[in-house]
Amino acid sequence: MNAAFFAIVGAQFFSSLADSALFILCVSLIATLSFPQWMTPLLKMGFVVSYIVLAPFAGAFADRFPKGRVMLLTNAVKMVGCSLILAKANPLLAYGIVGMGASAYSPAKYGILAEVLPPRRLVAANGWIEGTTVLAMILGTVLGGVISANPHAIAWLLHLRAALTLPWQATPVGMAVAVIVMTYLLATLLNLPVMHAGARPADARRTLPALLADFYRCNRSLWRDREGRVSLGVTSLFWGSGMVLQVLLLTWAQNVLGLTLDRAAALQGMFALGVALGAAIAGKAVPLVRSLSVMPLGAVMGAGLCAMVWVHSVQVALPLLLAIGILAGLFVVPMNAILQHRGHRLMSAGQSIAVQNFNENLAILAMTSTYALALQAQLRLDTVLVLLGMLIVLVTVGLRRMSAPRGE
Repeated sequence: MNAAFFAIVGAQFFSSLADSALFILCVSLIATLSFPQWMTPLLKMGFVVSYIVLAPFAGAFADRFPKGRVMLLTNAVKMVGCSLILAKANPLLAYGIVGMGASAYSPAKYGILAEVLPPRRLVAANGWIEGTTVLAMILGTVLGGVISANPHAIAWLLHLRAALTLPWQATPVGMAVAVIVMTYLLATLLNLPVMHAGARPADARRTLPALLADFYRCNRSLWRDREGRVSLGVTSLFWGSGMVLQVLLLTWAQNVLGLTLDRAAALQGMFALGVALGAAIAGKAVPLVRSLSVMPLGAVMGAGLCAMVWVHSVQVALPLLLAIGILAGLFVVPMNAILQHRGHRLMSAGQSIAVQNFNENLAILAMTSTYALALQAQLRLDTVLVLLGMLIVLVTVGLRRMSAPRGE
């Protein structure tokens, strides 16, 4: 691995770290400003709408300029979105603008790898990217909980601001935003060495109708492929239910376990840690040719979510969430490998990522919308957990039958 690669890894790590911390801060603002509870899942909806709407264009935008420059620009967009909180903008608007930056950042960070590394290093490079992204989500969740809800950390930040006479609002929210903006700025600084990296293809200036037609063709092609359909269905289910669970766990930990927001965020990090461990195990133990053999783990994971309704203590919640996370990692990583393999065979790598992002974020939008409606209908958290677990079980069983060779 060369220096350019580690600059990319560092930049995406701190950018993802700031994204996760900002989400927790926005959740805290919704609670403290007395917004209705159903607005919390709308945060994720606003974020993923950008991925859906901009999917046909994000890859082309990343190709039109050097990808290092695109990463730099999109980090600046994220900083602007975060800073709007200081102007008392609605958290949904601020986080939605960050989503716009993230939707273009994703194809740039993946596309640049092939242009700074030899082909034999690409598998290991993607492992680094995925591993550090999960780690950033865990640490970002914890960081967001600390700077937005921990009174000792907030007091220390305010004292630091007064001692150094920093040009930030002398409020808890102002200092939390300062920490997140500085994290985005660190990602930007790490991005500078690769600002001009990434070749610009000859067809980067395709027309809008051509972009839409090509995206539609690629999306249809992947859904018509048997292995592509199953793996795309699994990853869409995983990310849709995972985003609902990310929001649901915060509320569940506070209402059922009686935890504060910062401790609830740490509990949420236990699930993410399990996903990282499961992903690492799957990467070493499950070869591509046996990837479909992990399908039953999805049903076990869904049953584990249903079992959470009997959990009323942190001592039981921690190992259960870790186990569910490990099952999730073991379940989704092989499916993702199949999806990438089929996508690369049927279309270009960039379009494959765009199609995957589109479908997964469409699932996130649908499931978070449903969760928001459930909250508005005042369904009990236990009921929502059981329904989510049963959905995972049923969809996994259905997709498992689709994956069986014809004639079985």
